[in-house]
Amino acid sequence: MPLTPSFHLCLRGALLGLALLGVGTLSAEEVRLRLLETTDVHMNLLSYDYYQDRGTDQYGLSRTHTLIQAARAEVPNSLLFDNGDLLQGNPMGDYVARIRPLQDGETHPAYQVMNQMGYDAANIGNHEFNYGLDFLRRSLKGAAFPYVNANVVWTDAKMGAVGQPVFTPYVMLHRVLKDAQGQPHPITVGVLGLVPPQIMQWDRGNLDGKVQALDMVETARHYVPQMRAHGADLVIAIPHSGFDKIPGTAMVENAVGPLTEIAGIDAVLFGHAHAEFPGAAFADFPKVNLTRGTINGVPSVMPGRWGDHLGVIDLTLDHTDKGWKVTGSQAALRPIYDRTQRRSVAAEQPLFASTLEQAHAGTLAYVRDQVAFTSAPIYSYFALVADDPSVQIVSNAQIAYARRALVGTRYEGLPVLSAAAPFKTGGRQGLGNYTDIPAGPLAIKHVADLYVYPNTLKAMLLTGEEVREWIEMSAGQFNRIDPQGPPEQALLNEAFRSYNFDTLDGVSYALDVTQPARYSPEGQLQNPDSHRVRDLRLDGKPIDAKAQFVVATNNYRAFGGGNFPGLGASKVILEAPEENRQVLVEYLRMSDKLAPNRKVNPAADGNWKLLPVPGVRLTFPSASAGQRYLDKHPQIHLVRDNGDGSAVYEIQP
Repeated sequence: MPLTPSFHLCLRGALLGLALLGVGTLSAEEVRLRLLETTDVHMNLLSYDYYQDRGTDQYGLSRTHTLIQAARAEVPNSLLFDNGDLLQGNPMGDYVARIRPLQDGETHPAYQVMNQMGYDAANIGNHEFNYGLDFLRRSLKGAAFPYVNANVVWTDAKMGAVGQPVFTPYVMLHRVLKDAQGQPHPITVGVLGLVPPQIMQWDRGNLDGKVQALDMVETARHYVPQMRAHGADLVIAIPHSGFDKIPGTAMVENAVGPLTEIAGIDAVLFGHAHAEFPGAAFADFPKVNLTRGTINGVPSVMPGRWGDHLGVIDLTLDHTDKGWKVTGSQAALRPIYDRTQRRSVAAEQPLFASTLEQAHAGTLAYVRDQVAFTSAPIYSYFALVADDPSVQIVSNAQIAYARRALVGTRYEGLPVLSAAAPFKTGGRQGLGNYTDIPAGPLAIKHVADLYVYPNTLKAMLLTGEEVREWIEMSAGQFNRIDPQGPPEQALLNEAFRSYNFDTLDGVSYALDVTQPARYSPEGQLQNPDSHRVRDLRLDGKPIDAKAQFVVATNNYRAFGGGNFPGLGASKVILEAPEENRQVLVEYLRMSDKLAPNRKVNPAADGNWKLLPVPGVRLTFPSASAGQRYLDKHPQIHLVRDNGDGSAVYEIQP
């Protein structure tokens, strides 16, 4: 496809830039080059939360651009890159791809602003394939800067030469850098793009039979020497890939560690994991220098997600008789929001609002549109103590999706369960942090109340025993109740995070809170002889410990979040490209068409319960607003209204 590179070079304020960088006097042949990165923007071009239908100051490329302008003004030489997962991720992405599909000759809203920002090159992320190859190729035509990807090749001879790259593997950026004295120095910067080979699983429907994704590390080993032979003075890798503590073998998803070990790569700008490098989360990773921002000595950066950070790498380059050499580096992150002081540190750029006016208006109309009609209210005031409608409807959606996805596989016919947790349960987020959707129309924006996080759906193959242990871990939500103790005892363990309180739908069970918790909130087996789970059944029959189950969940839990026993990547059999929120939206749309009277019934099915503790009142806090739903929960009673929006309730199972 034709790609027109843009040649952006910020050539100003050399002496001021050097002072800001805190460097000493440079030799005549020594120059500085600043690399800037955005990644995982996921169509958050504006600082607007379409699910909550309100502005935000905590993310958005419109604010990142302010940081980019400042970072460019500080130095004489800079290059700007994007690392993919750009075109999908919020309702504006869906609007452009599905609601008012992009037409040939039109420029995608993302490129309407990014072309004006002056990007030098960009990589393709895994989510770029979510809307299909045709949409992706049509969209990329609007980018006024080159896109690179080396490890996706054609397998369909009708679409391209078999075995040849689908996209441009790498690009050579010919630039002129200024040294401290203002003297020009020509340089060629090679840029290599890579994407996880797991796209063949995540987007099988869009890619199978058309393309094949190769191993990222082996692909880089193939191309880096070529890039050097063709004149690259520097090689910048921009893999859409994360960084694992223990590197895997071939075809790994998170390949940054092995990539930094390849000779000839001078810097790595990465992403995909929505994490922040350099950052404290990587403090115990091997061969990491957080002070300098290096992995295996290679300057590296990963700037979060949704434009909440700008990645910055400052390179010191020395020109020798053997060409340019990196003699020093410093990687850092610049946030748009100060989390400590809870304030914005980057204003929105007016460019975005004016350029994206039409796309924004169309997206607002879309998210405000009704997707279903609920026959009953959906709320989470009692989600920690009883089966709950806000969790039930998520589980229904996850089970329906997994069953469809498994048709034609060897897992078809296995019992499909769902694990889901309540997200809005007050606590540290305050008394307003509850779902409370009245009966009536459901719009796209209401989905945020039902599923807060941008997780993606996964499904795991587990045994009956592993399902039981999953529930045991979740049962750490409750304090141990002493049947011989005080007549009123607090039920909830404040040290246990509510987003780790998974309820398993598709089976029935009871919890005995008179027993000590089998696991600590951190997932450590602390009472090996204790079992809170009672009467675990499938279709009324006790489950077999060795029987196999498919459990639909999210990527956080499937890949070890919460330290649940027995869970991990090796158990995952389905990796959906859709976010759990999108799965829920499509389920609501489908249910609205199929349900009697075109009304969705979100009522909880009561598949789990707490066993009674005779003589003990099990109390718990919630919002006083929950009182209006007490008629739906005869086992829950108001103890006292505190008069400040909070209340104490008791449950009598």
